Amino acid sequence: MMRIADTLLPEWDHELAVTRRVVERIPDEKLDWKPHEKSWTLRQLATHLVGIPGWMPMIIEKDRADLAAGDANAISSPAESRAELVRRFGEYAAAARTALAGADNATLLAPWSLRNGATTFFTMPRAGVLRGFIFSHMIHHRAQLAVYLRLLDVPVPSIYGPSADESGS
Repeated sequence: MMRIADTLLPEWDHELAVTRRVVERIPDEKLDWKPHEKSWTLRQLATHLVGIPGWMPMIIEKDRADLAAGDANAISSPAESRAELVRRFGEYAAAARTALAGADNATLLAPWSLRNGATTFFTMPRAGVLRGFIFSHMIHHRAQLAVYLRLLDVPVPSIYGPSADESGS
């Protein structure tokens, strides 16, 4: 029987490589820019995006995260530069990959919950949490970041095929 982790790792590696390419394009001089008053700044969005892989070890090793207890606070301090964002992303991605590669099926099928004190937002098997709360969440914010780059006239890298900036036309 194939391990669940072995089915997720190739996709994870691909998404990490793509996300790194997008993060590497962030212009330091525009970190405080935002496209709309209701939007995050580029710094806030990028800091959140690069921190998402940092949650994976916690999801695999613990049975829940409690936002009221500050379980995710350590990875949300604002980054000061693109270099810091790339460095953080590399560290979080490596720790996430190690945690995922070491996870057995029983761990990935066990329930995991996201809470805020007494309020439980959701409980589902860890594998589902990884797909929805980590993989899809990272992809969602990466897409937002790509739009920010486009609006700032920064060439957007290839994500799932050539971008308008890398198509050769």
